[in-house]
Amino acid sequence: MRILHILDHSAPLHSGYAFRTLSILRQQRALGWSTAHLTSAKQGATDAAEQQVDGWLFYRTAPATAWWASLPLLGQVGVVLGLARRLHQVATLTAPDILHAHSPALNALAALSVGRALGIPVVYEVRAFWEDAAVDHGTSRAGGLRYRLTRALESYALRRVDAVTTICEGLRGDMRQRGIAAANITVIPNAVEAAELGATAAAGQGAAASPLAGALGLAPDPHGAPVVGFIGSFYAYEGLALLLRALPRMLAAFPRMRLLLVGGGPQEAELKALAARLGVAGQVIFAGRVAQRHTADYYRLLDVLVYPRLAMRLTDLVTPLKPLEAMAQGRLVVASDVGGHRELIADGKTGILFAAGDANALADAVTGLLRRADSWPALRQAARDYVENERNWGASVARYGAVYARLLAGRKP
Repeated sequence: MRILHILDHSAPLHSGYAFRTLSILRQQRALGWSTAHLTSAKQGATDAAEQQVDGWLFYRTAPATAWWASLPLLGQVGVVLGLARRLHQVATLTAPDILHAHSPALNALAALSVGRALGIPVVYEVRAFWEDAAVDHGTSRAGGLRYRLTRALESYALRRVDAVTTICEGLRGDMRQRGIAAANITVIPNAVEAAELGATAAAGQGAAASPLAGALGLAPDPHGAPVVGFIGSFYAYEGLALLLRALPRMLAAFPRMRLLLVGGGPQEAELKALAARLGVAGQVIFAGRVAQRHTADYYRLLDVLVYPRLAMRLTDLVTPLKPLEAMAQGRLVVASDVGGHRELIADGKTGILFAAGDANALADAVTGLLRRADSWPALRQAARDYVENERNWGASVARYGAVYARLLAGRKP
């Protein structure tokens, strides 16, 4: 079976989107399926039509150069038209059985055009709704004209593709409200790979002696100073400003605590400025972006991972990947009670939830957990069991098999 994946972007760019893609591709190859991979112009400028990244071949789409390509709406039309042309070339070259378009809807629209022309069924995988992501990244306003247009295009694509997959029940429920048949939607949840299931760390291990700990200024502390942190992208919806505002209250209870923030993104400069204004810059370590293969080293430095996502449609509907990684690495997890987190974390069993948007509730959840060291082993073990048994990539990706088989069975010879 040959699957051509149509992507917004991919490695070597760093994002949860790119990491999920690679996990899917690895497991599909392990199942004996042949995969090809094309990114849209959203990947950015490229000097080559093809690029090898860590052994993976990605076909690239050159950004449009016309004067209108930078205009808000016409630019998106240009993305679809350019991707459709490039997709037709790549599909002709690779002869896929399935076109598998991943969010956003622009990719699905291009895939629909080419799929109908070549007689190839189209699967559309929704990782987040385009209109909600646009609102969070500041390129659209909820309820505005652009929001309504992007939502209409999303619904248009959902109704016309041959099958829909999505990452969680929140998104599936929203699709059902749009009239998409339940039988046409398959949930392929976020997961972790078996290699990421590190040995459960002992309570209090945290910033153990290591060259990395020393380089970050986290040398072992005889008083057991806790290290709390976050690993991921610095977007506004992640709520990292809330985490910083909660830090003074946490420091009042644990004066030697350190906050380790690993990653980067559009909020980085603002977060550094906020730490300075709050007078906690000396207790906050900004480690910068790190390669995915090195993130386990950073997880081992942390006692508690905090995910303070703010409440909005995006975070209520979409489940993140990072809390699963933390659970797999034996880390304690504290997260806001948005819908995406509630789908992953059982409060008091596999992690701790707090009221979203409430800095005091965040601080109390973290300090309360740090005071209850006797509860850590059970929390860690339950979280790891959940990931290992229900959220591994092998089991998750195997679900594509039935989707693809149904489409191929109905394909005209």
